Amino acid sequence: MDSYDIAVIGGGAAGMLAAAICAENGARTLLLERNKVLGKKLRITGKGRCNLTNNCDTDEFISNVPHNGKFLYGALSRFSPKDTMDLFEKLGVPLKTERGNRVFPVSNKAGDVCDSLEKYISSAGVEIIHTSVRRIITENRSIKAVRIREEDIPCKAAIICTGGLSYPQTGSTGDGLRMAAETGHRITEPKASLAPLEENGSVCKELAGLTLKNIRLSLFEDEKKVFEDFGELLFTHFGLSGPTALSASAHISRKNDASLRTEIDLKPALDEITLDKRVLSDFGKYANSDFINSLKDLLPKKLIPVTVGLSGIAAHEKAGSVTKEQRHGFVKLLKAFPVAITGTRPIDEAVITSGGVSIKDIDPRTMRSKLISGLYFAGEVIDVDAYTGGFNLQIAWSTAFTAGESGLEDI
Repeated sequence: MDSYDIAVIGGGAAGMLAAAICAENGARTLLLERNKVLGKKLRITGKGRCNLTNNCDTDEFISNVPHNGKFLYGALSRFSPKDTMDLFEKLGVPLKTERGNRVFPVSNKAGDVCDSLEKYISSAGVEIIHTSVRRIITENRSIKAVRIREEDIPCKAAIICTGGLSYPQTGSTGDGLRMAAETGHRITEPKASLAPLEENGSVCKELAGLTLKNIRLSLFEDEKKVFEDFGELLFTHFGLSGPTALSASAHISRKNDASLRTEIDLKPALDEITLDKRVLSDFGKYANSDFINSLKDLLPKKLIPVTVGLSGIAAHEKAGSVTKEQRHGFVKLLKAFPVAITGTRPIDEAVITSGGVSIKDIDPRTMRSKLISGLYFAGEVIDVDAYTGGFNLQIAWSTAFTAGESGLEDI
């Protein structure tokens, strides 16, 4: 087989950028991708719109990375969200910034981002082989080759960009984690992150399809509040989804015996006293109506019977007859609507994987392995993950750029 300066394993977001950076700077670069197409997962991100970064400064960015955020300071200083935006504009992808500083292509097409990267790696001279990598060959703790099928491809450096375990149909099947472990790297056990939450009960099933905006979701683990966020929530037949639920999933620990529950503040803009006055006003307005019918100005139609059932107040009690104590209890329910959960949906339904190659084995300034000379990591294979909003793709871009530039030092 031909010899290469750098072999990049994985043709997703991180792999394509890393390969382009290497080749653009004169390295003979080979990109190895098991799928027949590049960027298979990237093409479906952001519901096909591709939220490719978040237009914020470094400190705000790090605050949106609940696991090992400080590890990213070096990579973000080398390739920031602004650098990402400048790059894609230069590659012919006009961008726009939406609510929450989320950056999308003007076209709303993830395919445009992928196509621009494919043109980039082509013009840079990257060679591509569509095949799986079986293992990394080392000698004296240095990269010697990568093995495909029964053949070894000699290389001076290798960058693992294989992703985690989420969306396995796109090729993220844990190969990079296996290869890292085989070369002596510690692996933080992968788990689902940015995944929907599974309910322990039937409340969500009754509310399936209902989307609530401007609510506050709190997550409790062993009765300790570990997360709180304001935004949108979706009830499904199995539990909770939507941005707030996905972000909450990132804070569920790996403890198998932890008790989990969520509380939804249905009226976060009102404190209990103000909300009680509002409810009292509605009860007065509909004094001669049944309790269940007095809530039509306060709650979405689908939510009313479920809330009434949880309140302990008879559905056909006249609103004017509800006692002060009952009303206060109802207000507390609106401020802390309970949904017990068992955990997250399976990892193959998660947006990203939490866990991966331990940051203890990676130099944060270069993404170079501390164990194997010439070996680098980029993207989701590293034990770093963030909330929704373009942060995880920016981690891919920043670590890929850093690994690509640093890998040039080994050739």
